[in-house]
Formats: sequence, structure tokens, C-alpha cells
Amino acid sequence: MSFRPLHDRILVRRIESEEKTRGGIIIPDTAKEKPQEGEVVAVGTGARNEAGQIQALDVKAGDRILFGKWSGTEIKVNGEDLLIMKESDVLGVIEAPAVRKQAA
Repeated sequence: MSFRPLHDRILVRRIESEEKTRGGIIIPDTAKEKPQEGEVVAVGTGARNEAGQIQALDVKAGDRILFGKWSGTEIKVNGEDLLIMKESDVLGVIEAPAVRKQAA
């Protein structure tokens, strides 16, 4: 089965966090919070503005994003747990860190 979100909705795969703290303490599944970071799997075509034109989305498939704790609706596609949410639920896109130049 293939799934394509409509309008300004996006399909997101959660990115699991580490199971250990920096100090080496293992966190059991029952105590872990669901991650608020994910990878965009698919995006809709965009929402219509007041003039009736389609406004393209700012995120694209493959982007790594941060979203709110209670954002989205959990769905199962091809046996995989995914989230579907509106683009407005996305807090930001995680980009590769800038390379810092060393002072000469």
C-alpha cells in the first residue's frame, strides 16, 4: 500500500532516541518519552491561499524535523507506525551544522 498525504499534511517517521544516558544508565521503554524528532516520509501538494492558489510546503521528503509533543495522529502504514500532521505542527527543520572557520 502506498500513502500520499493531502493538502498541507505530512507523513513522519519518528527517530528513536538513545536508550542510555550519557552516564550509562539504561532507560526502560516504560519510562522513555516518545521522540519529538522525525524524518518526513511524504508531503501533500500544499494548502490553498485566499486567492485559491496552491501554496507549496516548506518541508520535503527526507527532511529531519522537530514537532510538538502532542502533534499529529498515529497511523500504521505497511505495518510501520507513522505520524500524520499538518505542516503548522512542525517547529523547525534540523539542518547540518555550519562549519566554523578557525581564526588565523
